[in-house]
Amino acid sequence: MNNYVERTNYLNKLNGFKEKNLIKVVTGIRRSGKSVLMEQFQEQLKREGVKEEQIISLNFEKLENEDLLDYKKMHDYITERLYKGGWTYLFLDEIQMVNDFQKAINSLRTKEKVDIYVTGSNSSLLSGELATLLTGRCITIHVLPLSFREYLQAKKNQQFERGETATTGTMPSAFKESWKNFYKKELDDYLRLGSFPQTLQLNTQKNIFDYLDDVYSAIIRKDILARGKTIQEGILTSIAKFLFQNVGSETSSVNITNTLKSNKREVSYNTVEKYIDYLKDSYIVYEANMFDVKGKQILKKNAKYYAVDSGLRSMLLASKETDMGHVLENIVFLELLRREYKLSVGKIEVKKEDKTVIKEIDFVAEHKGGVEYFQVAASILDPNILARELEPLNNAKDHFPKYIITLDDYITNTTHNGIRVIHAIDFLLGNY
Repeated sequence: MNNYVERTNYLNKLNGFKEKNLIKVVTGIRRSGKSVLMEQFQEQLKREGVKEEQIISLNFEKLENEDLLDYKKMHDYITERLYKGGWTYLFLDEIQMVNDFQKAINSLRTKEKVDIYVTGSNSSLLSGELATLLTGRCITIHVLPLSFREYLQAKKNQQFERGETATTGTMPSAFKESWKNFYKKELDDYLRLGSFPQTLQLNTQKNIFDYLDDVYSAIIRKDILARGKTIQEGILTSIAKFLFQNVGSETSSVNITNTLKSNKREVSYNTVEKYIDYLKDSYIVYEANMFDVKGKQILKKNAKYYAVDSGLRSMLLASKETDMGHVLENIVFLELLRREYKLSVGKIEVKKEDKTVIKEIDFVAEHKGGVEYFQVAASILDPNILARELEPLNNAKDHFPKYIITLDDYITNTTHNGIRVIHAIDFLLGNY
């Protein structure tokens, strides 16, 4: 696991449900680190005194486990190896490859002292079929590519291995002297190249994009086309590119259908709907619904879509020009998702002279303690842009926290009528 950072938040979640009679379902896009997370958790168990023979770990993408892709054979194999006299910790990686896997899982769950952890890369299989069979008996832990905090820690680990940091594990002296430059450079790479764990071991943009192209192809081949349905790969990729190109912009299946038809790609509205669901199920894109801030209800008409990783987006679009505002908005969306907020895009009526217009709040973020509002703008140095970002927040007449997240250096940690301006780095590191 050289250069990998410990996924502390996810490990804490797994620890919280250890030895509970719940199936731990670890989901997320391929190569986001689910398998490494399972390895890290197994190493932790061993440090705590768990014996090697108490751990059964199977990765169903490995050729040596091909005979176990039948659920009955898998079930028999595991049953014969259950540890007698204590807990058995069962780890099943990419479980969706096993035919009728949910039947075997349901049976194994009933056995005494079997602690089950499964991973997979398709939400419809794992949270759909499994959840239906095991209602109330499973807990889902969603894994995303590295957060900015994890990304920095991985970079720090690399520097330490190269002898560029002190043996105390502190940041390099250059960082101490100019933390802003260090963080800004790393944030630029994070926004441009993304944060799939493996990319940190690649040293050029071409190598990273080649790797991400392979990641995308594996997702399409293994998680979508392998579902046995008649899927036009070219249309699917065109829809993925449209959603990536329009990150942060309100859209609908009708808009996508009309755009494809204007480009001589004949496709039905229903097909576009279905293909968007496939992309969501495989965690390539995430959807944020519209929310009426004053009426407190979800609006079903349109939605916004966000890419799972900014590097994957850059690779697929193959564009040298980047709309930094939308890229930053995408990164903020993912970070709020990591923090387990329920996210929607706020719509609010604003009275202007003799008419009422609809303004947008980028994110209405709900959690157990209430709601927080977030606007995202690459820069608000222009007074007109600042006024535009403040207007919908000022019209949300409640006392929930309100923030503007920006890349501007010199106006952060300021407030406007109680609305706080935060630098993106401080937001991503939780320093606010």
